[in-house]
Amino acid sequence: MSAQPDPEHDPLFRALILLMAVALVVVVAFDAISHQTATAVVTGPQTRTVVSTYKPQTRELVVTAVPLLVHEETGLYPDYLKKDFAKGGLLEKGEVWGFSPNNLTVYEGDTVQVTVVNPGGDPHTFTIAELNFNIDVPAISTVKGSFVVPKVGLFKFFCAIPEHSPYMWGGLVVLPDSAAPQS
Repeated sequence: MSAQPDPEHDPLFRALILLMAVALVVVVAFDAISHQTATAVVTGPQTRTVVSTYKPQTRELVVTAVPLLVHEETGLYPDYLKKDFAKGGLLEKGEVWGFSPNNLTVYEGDTVQVTVVNPGGDPHTFTIAELNFNIDVPAISTVKGSFVVPKVGLFKFFCAIPEHSPYMWGGLVVLPDSAAPQS
């Protein structure tokens, strides 16, 4: 039987082990460098001031009172509307009106000039309770009103006539002036 070479004394084996150890150290060092993170030192509350160059504008908006399901349509859709408007029916206590459009968007500080068109025979209101704005809109009329938007938020507008208010409403979205196109 021939004698097995001793790997611990073989110079080639030793060189290979040394080379693998150096490679491992290099890989670990590069990995540590690539995963370093910067440490931030916070000295107190940080505030960011957004400087807006937006100049408030006058926004002219037109909103129309739209009859969706009203007594006058019972002749057009007699099969179901007569039952719905009859005693005990789904619409016994009211008609369904809406605003079109029912979503309006402006910027903080804008002056809103709203024109409400009422082509129907029922009176309406255009009310934004949170902004203390209300205009009465008689039957078959067009009425204008204006207000300045004082703050950012979502404000409900509605018809304050009890029969109409469950369905006749929309939203006024007021964005911060910093979100507006800057001049």
